[in-house]
Order: sequence, then C-alpha cells, then structure tokens
Amino acid sequence: MDYNKFFADKINELKTEGRYRVFADIERQAGKFPRAKAHINGELRDITVWCSNDYMGMGQNPDAIKAMVDIATGYGVGAGGTRNISGTTHQHVLLERELAELHHTEAALSFGSGWIANLTALSTIGSLVPNLVIISDSKNHNSMIEGIRHSRAEKHIFKHNDLEDLESILKSIEPARPKMIAFESVYSMDGDIAPMKEICDLADKYNAMTFLDEVHAVGLYGEHGAGVAERDGLMDRITIIQGTMAKAYGVVGGYIAGTADMCDFVRSYGSGFIFSTSTPPAVAAACRANIKYLKEHNEHRIKHQERAAALKQRFKDAGLPVMDSQSHIVPLLVGDPVLCKQASDELMTRHNIYVQPINYPTVERGTERLRFTPSPLHDDKLMDELIAALKEVWSRLGLKAAA
Repeated sequence: MDYNKFFADKINELKTEGRYRVFADIERQAGKFPRAKAHINGELRDITVWCSNDYMGMGQNPDAIKAMVDIATGYGVGAGGTRNISGTTHQHVLLERELAELHHTEAALSFGSGWIANLTALSTIGSLVPNLVIISDSKNHNSMIEGIRHSRAEKHIFKHNDLEDLESILKSIEPARPKMIAFESVYSMDGDIAPMKEICDLADKYNAMTFLDEVHAVGLYGEHGAGVAERDGLMDRITIIQGTMAKAYGVVGGYIAGTADMCDFVRSYGSGFIFSTSTPPAVAAACRANIKYLKEHNEHRIKHQERAAALKQRFKDAGLPVMDSQSHIVPLLVGDPVLCKQASDELMTRHNIYVQPINYPTVERGTERLRFTPSPLHDDKLMDELIAALKEVWSRLGLKAAA
C-alpha cells in the first residue's frame, strides 16, 4: 500500500467537497481585542475578529496577564509532571477551590482542556458504574460523544431538546438500572438552550444522574457567571457540571464540579487525568484571575447579551439570513460548503474581517454557516463595517437572503 497516497487522497476528498480547513494565521494583540493582525498572501494586515470563543475579551484582561507573568516568574513555565507526580502546585489547588465556589459544589477537578474533561469524566463514570445507561442529546459535542463511546456503556440518543423523546427512552429502561442524562446548556453552533428544568424533573422522576456541559455558558450566564444552571436557579439539581476556561475565561483548560466523592472518583480512576501532564501553574493562575474577575463584574454579561441582540437585529434589518438563536451565538446560514468557505475568504481578503466557515461534520450538511460571536468590545462602528461587508459579499456571490 502507498500510505502517503492514501493520506493525500483523503485530503483531496475534503478539498473536493469544500470541507478542507485552512487556518487563519493571526496575531492577537493584548489591549486591542477584537482587532488583530493576520498574515494574508505574504503581507501583515489589520483585521477584526468576529468568531473568537474568547467571548468576553478576557484573554487580554490585565489581571490575568499579571497573574500569569508573576507566577511564571516565580514558578517557572511548566508544572513538572502529571498531577500525581510533582505536577500539583498550589495554583492548581487554588483554581479548583475557586471553581467549586463558583458552582456551589463540594469540589472541582481541572484538566488540560474541556475536551479532555468530558472524555475522561464520561468514559470513567460510564465504564465503572455497573450497568449504567447513558442517554445523550443528539447534538452533544464531539468530546461527550467520544467519552460515551469510550465508556462502552449502553447508550441511547434522544432527539435534540425533545422532552417527550427523552422520557420515552427513560420509561423503556428498567427502573432500578443506573442512568445518566448527558446534555449541554448552550449548543454552540445553533445557539439554542436546553430545557434544563424539565430535564432535571425527568432525572428526578426516573432516578437518573445529570451530566451538564456548560462550556459555552460559564462566565456568560448567571449573576456570577456560573452558567445557565445559575441563571435558572438549578445548580443544586445537577450531578456533574463540566466547563472550560478557554472560552469566556479567555485562557485554556477544562474542569468538572460536583461532590467531593465524585471528583475524587474521577481523579483516582480517570486515565485522561492520571496520565496527562498538568497545566502550567501560570495558566492555572490566569484562569483563576479571570474567574474571580467575571464573578464580580456582571455588567460585562449584560453588555455581552446586548451586543448579541443588537447584531441579530442588524442582520434581520439588512435582510441577511440569521438563524434563530436563544443565546450569544449569531449564525448566518449559507447552506453550501464551497460558498461558505468562499464567503469567509472574501470577507478576509477584501474586507479584513475574520469569521470562520462552519461546515460538516461540525454542522449537518445543508446548514453550513458563518458563526459570529460578538463580544462586549464589538462596538456599533465595527457592526456597521461588518454589515456593509456582508451585504457586498452576499450580493457578489449570489447567496440567499433571508426568507
């Protein structure tokens, strides 16, 4: 077999389908978000970033920068090992205390990424709780899907946010059998929000655990930024909360929060935790600084929601096909992978606006889109520039307007 030809052919398949991903080569600039610089065709240009998951611009928070610099200067740049072998520094201990306090739980456990947190927690619990059945929302993130798959637990998929389908599945499972409902609060591509109270009601009725991914909600919802569960007064009804420090908190890393016994169980049995090198202590310190900051500054969340609502309305007023969204995610439907990539390229090369195309398998075929994530720092002038650029690109490429 010609191995390299196989690799090349598979890449060519993606290119033919219009699904080949090209990375934007950008330079973030502290203090200037959402402005950045991009390397485009051999030149360095000023651009505006409209698709960052640094939803609040906290990657440039002076408190976090200072914390990272101070701890790196004092500790060095690495943790020195896994958490079990010399890699647990006091900064990790303080971070996990901060996370537990945020979610009003007994404990929390941090990981190198949210993906690893989901994979490790779900695979560990699913494989070791005897006869556990996991019931998973059909639009759950890849990390949740992989965690469930690696657990080898029996699984059932319920239709997205469909309470009737979820209850039908729960009814079909022997009452005494252990069960877990796995779902997200904010779904990151469509921007819709789970009916969390009703899911918790069903969990209580059928004696099921709840596993809630709040990755696209922590820092953004609730008076202190603990997520949709805090906003809706439901934190005490969730068995396991999973979140990230890589989005609203602007750094990197993931975590779970819950009872002390549950966190200790995953810490003691989870391969993804046991065998992974610990995050650098300076990173842990920066995460903690941003969590503390956003906990005390609800005004940023209010501004963030206002900016998202404003952009949705601006899109509607301009006749652009903005998709329904209950959250801060603002998707524009294109419906074709080649045109979606082309629109993204045109916005960057002609208008110095960066928004990444979202194609299959991240979203279903035929729903390809541009996904905008306005922050509190995207002002009216930037929105004016964006609307003008989008109208020009939509017209020139002959893309579909709003129905």
